Amino acid sequence: MQRVSIWLIAVLLCVPLTLAGEDRELARATFAGGCFWCMEPPYDRLEGVVETISGFSGGHVSNPSYEAVVAGGTGHLEVVQVVFDPAVVSYETLLYVFWRNIDPFQADGQFCDRGSMYRSAIFVHDEEQRRLAEASLEGVREKGLSERPIDTRILAFEAFYPAEDYHQAYYQKNPLRYRYYRWACGRDERLEELWGPEAGGSPG
Repeated sequence: MQRVSIWLIAVLLCVPLTLAGEDRELARATFAGGCFWCMEPPYDRLEGVVETISGFSGGHVSNPSYEAVVAGGTGHLEVVQVVFDPAVVSYETLLYVFWRNIDPFQADGQFCDRGSMYRSAIFVHDEEQRRLAEASLEGVREKGLSERPIDTRILAFEAFYPAEDYHQAYYQKNPLRYRYYRWACGRDERLEELWGPEAGGSPG
């Protein structure tokens, strides 16, 4: 199945992306928050987000299939890569949304999805992203949401591989199945338990 080749080339080579007909450069952020289907919607709602792409990062296998990743052994995490206009939406806002869509204390995956491929992480693309990610991590610690240690990791971004086409925008292509999966997984219930009115991450 054909992948999103133009974005794959851009992210692997770290080629700057620009808005068509404009000089403004776009930026990338990469987040692992369990099932990548569930991490696209909160970012797609943000003004300044140009695209979200479900895929894989952090492993040692090039261009892995979804089946290989979920079977284990590739080292990859399911991630969403967010292509955004930093002149419109800040990386700090993306971090705010990230935390409020995960359980940072769960060590064996996220919600009902268990396994190392579903663990939470922030893949930082440069030192400024690392600084901001570490500051956001400290902010979550200061909230004292749980006595358990935070398991979410901050990792250096190396490569991103888009998932197969049928995974992209799954919540739009298969809304009934998506809503049932999300409900059955207990995702929103746990997010509300952790974050209260901030659950889902709609800043300000």
